[in-house]
Amino acid sequence: MRLRPDGQSWFGPSLLEPGVEQTDNPREFERLWRGFMTARATLGLVLLALQGVIYFLGASKDTTLILICAGYFAAALSVRLTVRPRQLGKAFDTQWISTIGVDILAFAALQVAQGSSINYAPLFALPVLMASVLGSLLLALGAAAGVTLVLFGYAAWMSLQVPGDTASYFFQAALTGAGCFVISFLANQIATRLANVELRAQRSQLAVRVQRLVNELVIESLTDGILVVDQHGTVRAANPAARQLLGSQGNVRVNSFDLSSVIGWQGLLDLMNLSFAENRAQQADVTIHHAGRGPRRVRVRTQLTAAQDGDAESLCVMFLQDQREMEARMRTEKLASMGRMSAAVAHEIRNPLAAIAQANALLDEDLTDPRHKQLTQMVQQNARRLERIVDEVLNISRVQHSEETASSFALVLNGAVEKICNDWQGQTKSEHQLCVNLSPRSIEVGFEPEHLRRILVNLLDNARRYASQNLDAIQVSAGRSTRGQGMLSVWSDGQPMDQSVERHLFEPFFSSESRSSGLGLYICRELCEGHGASIAYYRTQRNLRGKPVEGNEFIVTFRPSPSQDDLITPSDNTPETSWLQAHR
Repeated sequence: MRLRPDGQSWFGPSLLEPGVEQTDNPREFERLWRGFMTARATLGLVLLALQGVIYFLGASKDTTLILICAGYFAAALSVRLTVRPRQLGKAFDTQWISTIGVDILAFAALQVAQGSSINYAPLFALPVLMASVLGSLLLALGAAAGVTLVLFGYAAWMSLQVPGDTASYFFQAALTGAGCFVISFLANQIATRLANVELRAQRSQLAVRVQRLVNELVIESLTDGILVVDQHGTVRAANPAARQLLGSQGNVRVNSFDLSSVIGWQGLLDLMNLSFAENRAQQADVTIHHAGRGPRRVRVRTQLTAAQDGDAESLCVMFLQDQREMEARMRTEKLASMGRMSAAVAHEIRNPLAAIAQANALLDEDLTDPRHKQLTQMVQQNARRLERIVDEVLNISRVQHSEETASSFALVLNGAVEKICNDWQGQTKSEHQLCVNLSPRSIEVGFEPEHLRRILVNLLDNARRYASQNLDAIQVSAGRSTRGQGMLSVWSDGQPMDQSVERHLFEPFFSSESRSSGLGLYICRELCEGHGASIAYYRTQRNLRGKPVEGNEFIVTFRPSPSQDDLITPSDNTPETSWLQAHR
């Protein structure tokens, strides 16, 4: 509804219900105003035509009525065409005179000029309604009072013109006036109620729009994926997190796509069908398979929307949570307490362990019995193993403290990888197993050389432990991704990892072998993160002797050195995805 400049409604200052907010929406008022002005012009034209017919039929030769009707029609049409819609004021201003005043005056003049042959009293309902709907209650009652005074004046004039039964004239004027008051009050109350309803509807629509925008913003920024799926498996909506979890397969970037279009999404489709079949929420761990990449485990919860009517279709809302993020949070909490304890324990163990190793060496010098010698060798081997574990635990804290100075290193990746691989081949005598593929272009990364050696040797040792003895069973590749970042890959043709092992792959003190400390991959990850790099595991394929062979691949993505930062260009693909696509 239209508001006055002072913020009040065009219904008046006291008509709005408490708590109803006022809005500036003139469309409804303009529609009503133009409707009344059109009705006035139409009524003037009808009256002019009626008086013209009466005149031409010879029933009356007086042109006064025609002139009154013509003047009223001209005035009403002029207001309709030239005056802009605006609310009626509180007082009898020029707008009141040009609309309600002209109506009352014209209808009164017609009644006086026509005499008692035609009763024009019903026409007074138009100005009363106009004042009631377009103005305040006070103005509506004022218009009704004005019409009543005019009717009483006409009754007095008629009593002077026609002596006799004057009571009927006054009685008719009283009834008509009372009707005008009733019409003015009821019409104003109905218009007020409609205004309140419209204002409440506008407020509700505004609240709904704001809530929708907030919901969309929240859903778009959620780290958990959200899918809205219909009963046919068509995804109606998906937030960015869900699209990232689903990967770049199929038409995941379009507005709507089908879950059945990709085989790797079958687990989601099955859970959706189960939710609709049992008509209740479901929860399960689903594995999403990506082409050329390792599987991704997500925890999925479903909720069914309630159908609003018989024709509405129920939808399934799926909440996807990446298990890796859950495990990362749990790992962070666990490591926060474990790190301090492990460092303290390692410091306490180091001195007694050194004493044990020294005492064992002294004892070994005095022994001659081979059986006793064998026992001291066992003690020596286990002491060295404990020493390595202690060093690895202490190295974790050293890595975290060296993070501040990591950005100052500039390392040529190709030369460093080649030297480390040559040294490792000579030490392990694995020349036939290892194949090194280096980029012909020089790649400079920000990484400490000794830390790179520790990472690469650790990955090579793990690969050798599980790889076959075939030619080129272990492959090391170094290159640059499409985004200009240095990449290092260690691939081996080992058997696939169990999912329980893969979930805890980079956690400390977790190992599938009893003689391993379980700190190798964890230290690799800490070294990478300390230099702004990342490490990830994938199950991929390589071509060996013309045949596709599946294997385990660890990919390290480096942060460029300061001199190479300007080489990074935006891309929709992640560095790992680009690397995998280039090496399939």
